[in-house]
Amino acid sequence: MTQMSSYAPGTFSWVELGTTDLEAAKSFYCGMFGWETEEIPAGEDAQYAMGTMNGKPVVGLYQLLKQPTAHPPHWLSYIAVEDAGETADAAASLGGKIVAPPMDVQDLGRMAVIEDPEGAVFALWQARAHMGSGLVNEPGALTWSELATRHADTVTGFYCQLFGWTSEAREMGPVLYTTFKNSEGPVGGMLQMTEEWGEIPPHWIVYFAVSDCDEAAKRAAELGATVPVPPTDLPDVGRFAMVQDPQGATFSVVAVADAAE
Repeated sequence: MTQMSSYAPGTFSWVELGTTDLEAAKSFYCGMFGWETEEIPAGEDAQYAMGTMNGKPVVGLYQLLKQPTAHPPHWLSYIAVEDAGETADAAASLGGKIVAPPMDVQDLGRMAVIEDPEGAVFALWQARAHMGSGLVNEPGALTWSELATRHADTVTGFYCQLFGWTSEAREMGPVLYTTFKNSEGPVGGMLQMTEEWGEIPPHWIVYFAVSDCDEAAKRAAELGATVPVPPTDLPDVGRFAMVQDPQGATFSVVAVADAAE
């Protein structure tokens, strides 16, 4: 069990689900990962819940507002920063777009939402009372974040300059895979989208750890999800599957080789 007390700048620290049916989503994910949920005050007309494991916060879930421009259900990844305002300005100067300007979230922290030069969206988190996920890298908790993009060369420089990451590319089966690192070690990955991805836009993919990938994929289907990428071996990593929840948000599960043995 990896318990977290802080996150170094440039590290993925939190993930959050925006969904069209919060109650149904809570039922699915609690059945999927064994989370418990608690309601969090979020202001008038807002519905927000915290998913917890062993009493530690691991994810946020909220009800998307019903409006013509509302986003479809999705997972949003947050990256720890020292100053959300300064980092947002830096992102814009590097060719990114500020989707939601820096704002205070009660006394919990300060956030901003950014779109990278190729269109993938992520969030910045300047922690105050809420530092992020209390548990990582154990079944049911966040374990990896991965960028799917059509122009890897374009965005590598963006992220490395913005967060001080370094990058290392290597062949992983038929694809060239890039690992991003900060001073703490690997923080995320990147793969270049091919024609087989169709019109899916660039995006960050959330990975949750599981002890058995095949069993997790089977459980997801039984709970009403679809599995667009069935359990698949990843050389030197383990076994993963991609899941689309009943409301349409997509995430991946992975059983890391050492953890699965």
